[in-house]
Amino acid sequence: MVLLVILLVVVVLLAAVAVYDLTQTRHAILRNFPVVGHLRFILESVGPELRQYIVTSNDEERPFSRNQRRWVYATSKKEISTFGFGTDNSMDQPDHYLIIKHHALARPAEAEAMTRPVSPEGAVPGAKVLGARHGRRHAFRPPSVVNISGMSFGALSGPAIEALSGGARLAGCLQNTGEGGVSPYHLAGGGELVWQIGTGYFGCRDDNGRFDLARVAETPVRAIEIKLSQGAKPGLGGMLPGAKVTEEIAAIRGIPVGVDCVSPPFHTAFGDVPGLVDFIESIADATGLPVGIKSAVGERGFWVQLAMHMVSSGGGPDFLTIDGGEGGTGAAPLVFADHVSLPFTIGFSRVYKVFAEHGLNEAVVFVGSGKLGFPESAVLAMALGCDSVSVGREAMLSIGCIQAQRCNTGRCPTGVATQNRWLSRGLDPEVKSHRAANYVMALRYDLQRLARACGQLHPAMVGLRDLELLVERHTAVSALEEFGYEPDWGYPSVPDRQEIRRIMLDLPTTTPA
Repeated sequence: MVLLVILLVVVVLLAAVAVYDLTQTRHAILRNFPVVGHLRFILESVGPELRQYIVTSNDEERPFSRNQRRWVYATSKKEISTFGFGTDNSMDQPDHYLIIKHHALARPAEAEAMTRPVSPEGAVPGAKVLGARHGRRHAFRPPSVVNISGMSFGALSGPAIEALSGGARLAGCLQNTGEGGVSPYHLAGGGELVWQIGTGYFGCRDDNGRFDLARVAETPVRAIEIKLSQGAKPGLGGMLPGAKVTEEIAAIRGIPVGVDCVSPPFHTAFGDVPGLVDFIESIADATGLPVGIKSAVGERGFWVQLAMHMVSSGGGPDFLTIDGGEGGTGAAPLVFADHVSLPFTIGFSRVYKVFAEHGLNEAVVFVGSGKLGFPESAVLAMALGCDSVSVGREAMLSIGCIQAQRCNTGRCPTGVATQNRWLSRGLDPEVKSHRAANYVMALRYDLQRLARACGQLHPAMVGLRDLELLVERHTAVSALEEFGYEPDWGYPSVPDRQEIRRIMLDLPTTTPA
């Protein structure tokens, strides 16, 4: 009898837990997997103690280490994001380990400003005006140096896209749509959008799949990005099986329902550098918007031709989004993900040098992409010459992704990278939008604090001379020397530096989220 009572109490308690899990909105894992989902949080809570003796260390897992994921989770939830007992990285066995050289004293001109508190909610706008060089009618200064990278509806669920859109609005940053078109979920959160147009021309294609300029001006966005390639699968097309082309996706992308949708590996609207520049200028003339390109970096000749043509014609992209080979995607052949396109630091520095040698580095806005969603990676990118960084998978982590690496199966357990209605219902856009915003603001906050540690008011003022790389156990080299930069490379122009200094001095210490 006693055992029966105990069993009944256990069943009632489990039923109560299940009801709570199914109705709460904070954790998608618990909504999708009631009761058993608690095991994940229990194991996570005792993980450091277990890993001290077995399994792996905090910095071994890939593509994002346990420490990196813990930092994103903590910042997104506004929990403690500091780490105790010192670093567990192997600084005595360096492999180009980054060191940021702090300044003991602030510069005299900034000394008073450096005493002002920096807030996680504080604004850190871009150091350059997007579209200024070409006089675009709707040129603007990006409100944030950290923005959300291109992620399409279809690759991500509707609630996930909506959460990121809401996070962009709360954090005061831009959100890239990805090449799947501008969906209602991108618009639902109220964030400001950069429309990415890929080889499929989704949302701006005619009945034959060709680019239709007339359809571009109808969409409310701040800028347009022409995607040439991405780091995880450059030079590779894609195909969305007809079974996955629902009425909703078909309407957004402008394709027939239930028919295989092919994205070719290359654009059909242009076939060479002059054609690309003409394509960019035609869109800019029709919309007045800044227009840029996104590409991974392979052979160098394309970038040389582009820079030379920009100098001779006066036209060209307003911004360059450079993706690294370590960038992510929902699905890619292993050989493409592992071996095609250069890593970010190598690829970006090569492109920047080409544009610097042609006198274009101070005029073009550079955006970094590809695993740059952590303060040390982002500050290196900005020292190399980036004016902002875009975060993709890190933003996914902030809204609940647990790095299950099932993006290509459609069975993402947290409802982020899936179109399964049961799994995606577990993700509450209202709750997760705040977590996405918290993460973006935390990264921006740490970038600002690192800039101040280097005696600067803005992250764009941090240069390679402020960084060193540990290359052997007792040897460090200047990052300026390692990347082969000239001393004045990697910075905005003098007028841009003066203007951003004025803006940073005039900004309030906090802005409402």
